[in-house]
Amino acid sequence: MDKKILVTGAGGYIGSVAAYLFLKQGYQVVALDNFTTGYHQPLELLREKFSQDKIRVYEADLKDDLSPILEKETGISAVVHYAASCLVDESVKNPEKYFSNNVCGTQNLLTYLMRYNIDRLVFSSTCAVYGEAEYFPIDEKHPLRPTTPYGASKKIVEELLGWYGQLKNFRYVILRYFNVCGATDDGLIGDSKKPSTLMVQNAVRGALGIEPFYLTCPEVDTPDKTPIRDYINVVDLNEAHLAALTYLSNGAGSETINLGTGTGNSVLEIVNKVQEISGVKFDLKKTTPRQGDDPKKIAAIDKAKKILNWQPKRSIEDSVKSLMTWYNLHPKGWDR
Repeated sequence: MDKKILVTGAGGYIGSVAAYLFLKQGYQVVALDNFTTGYHQPLELLREKFSQDKIRVYEADLKDDLSPILEKETGISAVVHYAASCLVDESVKNPEKYFSNNVCGTQNLLTYLMRYNIDRLVFSSTCAVYGEAEYFPIDEKHPLRPTTPYGASKKIVEELLGWYGQLKNFRYVILRYFNVCGATDDGLIGDSKKPSTLMVQNAVRGALGIEPFYLTCPEVDTPDKTPIRDYINVVDLNEAHLAALTYLSNGAGSETINLGTGTGNSVLEIVNKVQEISGVKFDLKKTTPRQGDDPKKIAAIDKAKKILNWQPKRSIEDSVKSLMTWYNLHPKGWDR
């Protein structure tokens, strides 16, 4: 198996957990990040843990000239592409940032991959491409009607990959995430978004007294009036990326696959679960509701089971416990 991969967005939450997992599986990682929202510290920690030969770190934007990196790092067999702006409500306020970073950045990346004969990519996409759900659980055949610039930017990238697949003999796996939570099982690497928009993370921070917990969701048509989401553990998520890399390295064709758990929890159910596990009752303060939230999103994950032989192993309890370990070690996350 080809063992040298380029990881974009490697300093971010999901990307840094991925780099850790790939290194443990014997991959050599070329880590790329512009560090506007990602962090140097997790990658420095991984360099100490696995050696500088195993993970090499480059500070670059995907819209830059990438040839100096790709000329130096010969033998890259595949790319795992996490780098993106990813805040739903920010995309509504600042759409140009999302189309520039997510679409133009990916297009530039693809140009350089073609130039250096790198023809495999695993793409970090999102359930936001579906828009408001017409049925549940949402499968990969569900119509794509994104309701935010974030979702639209990811849909455009999926279309770009489709054209490169048809015209350039390029192979890819598109992974559409539902809601990501948790930290590494050992609590070593977790989420440092400031502020975080991720529900489970914020509830754990509220329980640990790191900062007040605010309900940012709008009132919606569900039994307890809070949105229902499919919360997938970040390590489970990245194990699916590993499976997708193996799938492509075995010569298989391009696929689009949902990643979730196949079950849903409302915001209030998550809050209650965090309070139960932590043994801490905390106040639920309300603030201005986020824009772009819809009532319910639950994934159909049959295709992931069938194509990638993958299914989630970790429960919400596991995610909450790993986050408690992470935030106890790093109450403010990584430093800049």
